[in-house]
Amino acid sequence: MPQPYRWFVGIDWATEFHQVCVLDQERRVIDRRKVEHSGKGIGEFVEYLLKLSGNQPEQVAIAIEVPRGAVVETLVERNLAVYSLNPKQMDRFRDRHSVAGAKDDSRDAFVMADSLRTDMHLFRRVELDDELVIRIRELSRTEEDVKQAAVRAGHQLRELLIRYYPQMTKLCPGMDEPWFWELIEMAPLPDKAHELSSTKVGKLLKKFHIRRVTAEEVLKELRAEPLRLAPGAAEAASEHSLLLLPLLRVLKQQREDIAKRIESVLTKMGESPENAEGQSKEHRDVTIILSLPGVGRVVTATMLAEASQAIAERNYDALRSYAGSAPITIQSGKKKVVVMRRSCNERLRNALYHWCRVSVQCDERSKAHYAELRTKGHTHGRALRGVGDRLMAVLISMLRTRTLYDPAFPSQANKKSIIGETA
Repeated sequence: MPQPYRWFVGIDWATEFHQVCVLDQERRVIDRRKVEHSGKGIGEFVEYLLKLSGNQPEQVAIAIEVPRGAVVETLVERNLAVYSLNPKQMDRFRDRHSVAGAKDDSRDAFVMADSLRTDMHLFRRVELDDELVIRIRELSRTEEDVKQAAVRAGHQLRELLIRYYPQMTKLCPGMDEPWFWELIEMAPLPDKAHELSSTKVGKLLKKFHIRRVTAEEVLKELRAEPLRLAPGAAEAASEHSLLLLPLLRVLKQQREDIAKRIESVLTKMGESPENAEGQSKEHRDVTIILSLPGVGRVVTATMLAEASQAIAERNYDALRSYAGSAPITIQSGKKKVVVMRRSCNERLRNALYHWCRVSVQCDERSKAHYAELRTKGHTHGRALRGVGDRLMAVLISMLRTRTLYDPAFPSQANKKSIIGETA
């Protein structure tokens, strides 16, 4: 089959300088250079490629590992064809050129350009996402980062309290409630608990609408016999604990702010006109995704952030592979083993897990499917992945027909037909 491109470019991405290798159709090295990661450097590189191709960008194909970023976006905007590949695939391509395992930036750039020339079907053409999808991706990942930071700070607070004030941890095991932080400030040391009155604690509980414990129960816990520590040890740990409280409050406020921003973006996506010029299909897909059982803000944002291209293309196989629900078959001779897919997008896998977990509780069909798989002897995780497979087939069918989820509909999707269409 004749090659549609005359020039093949491999880019080994880095933070300061990108190593570039340019090949022609006969595999001859035309140029090797380093491109500075700056607006000027990337701009000069693009101009060089346009000059090389005689101002015909459609004749240039570029291979790079990262599917997004300033380099990729600049190249795609100038109508240059950019193809990405998985780092594991890159390792396999590298082995074809050096069985000894040699590796350097210049060699990697050459390997990518040469592999694109011979195995273009294994690469994925990069398409720029809509600006709202880019924004939801950044917000979704930021929300997870802030959540992890809050969990780490909570664990630090727990460890400090266990050192000098363990009775306090019984009141709020999660260390993530504002009333509990204020209680620590009111009684930072066990001795201070005896100075608290029932009225003061009652006002605190009323302020934060806490009904699971009474003021008397709180005081009983706090006034339990304290640990005996070396002089100054409790005071030092208490000081450290008080320094963590402002951080926990800021992180909580950030999570609430990010959640509102995500809701705002999802609302804007759902309100976009269906056939408006310049609007991508994802804008209408939000309403469809949110109509599914078990799907909320977090799952929707994660799916649009991590699998936007698969959703836009209505690609069932790609979606289930990204989410880790598509199994891996290992067969050799008489031996055949089917195992769980390990290589996938972890954020999408977690979103699918929680989507399936909730849908099994609130959707009768998902509940029946889960029970059927469990009856066959499958584990909890395997059964949830089976439920996820069905839900993603339903989602792709709904996206193709532009319909919302209807639990009373006889069959939302024929999984076999979807697989046949995408094969």
